[in-house]
Order: sequence, then C-alpha cells, then structure tokens
Amino acid sequence: WHLVLPQVDSSLQKFWVQKPSTVVAKRSQRTAFPPNYIHSLDSAHMMMTAMECKAQGVAFAGVHDCFWTHAATADAVGAILRDTFVQLHSRPLLEELVENMKQVAPGITLPPIPPKGQLDLRMVQKSPYFFS
Repeated sequence: WHLVLPQVDSSLQKFWVQKPSTVVAKRSQRTAFPPNYIHSLDSAHMMMTAMECKAQGVAFAGVHDCFWTHAATADAVGAILRDTFVQLHSRPLLEELVENMKQVAPGITLPPIPPKGQLDLRMVQKSPYFFS
C-alpha cells in the first residue's frame, strides 16, 4: 500500500508522489519472483550472446528480448545464441538459486527442487526455429 501525496503539475504532465510503505506485500513478492527470475536468465543469455559475438567480431545489438545483427551474420549469431543457451542452461541453476537464497536468508525453508527431465539441451543447437 502507498500513501498518496500531493499531485505535482509540470508543463508536460501531472504526477503524484508516493511514499512507500514499510509493510512487505508478501503475495506480490511471491508472484513477482518467478517471472523476474526468468527475466534475469533471459538477460544473462543476452549478455553471454553479446560477449561471444564481440569475441568473434560479429555485429550484435539487443534490447530486452530482441536480438539484432546484419543479414550476413545471422547464421553466426544463431549458432552463438544456441551455444550460449546450452552453456547457460547446462548449469545447475535452481541449485545455485537455492544456495544463494540460503546465504542471503539463513534459516529459510524452501520446497525441494523438482527432478530433472530427459531433455537433451544440445537438441536446440539443431533446431531451425529455436530463436527466430
């Protein structure tokens, strides 16, 4: 909950200043965490892709979930995207998350990590529509 303070008028717009509450909205925190965690993985994948493109001298630009390159280097970026995806998601991400959460919040009780399935991540390297 927020306490709404006075309206501020400028020549371009009106806005209201809010004073944040000290109460933690537990439900909001619970529902916000999963998409934010996934977004952080997407961001890590983009950063890994950008770094590898730079290392290989391939033009690359990206914003949020949009990746760009020149038509002549599209295949190279496609291969880099797949390789960095496999590299990132081959890590024990959930285990690392749980370990980090236990360090940040000692005594926290978390549900067990679900068992892994049979997906062979390397299959994405052969998928023509993995990222399009």
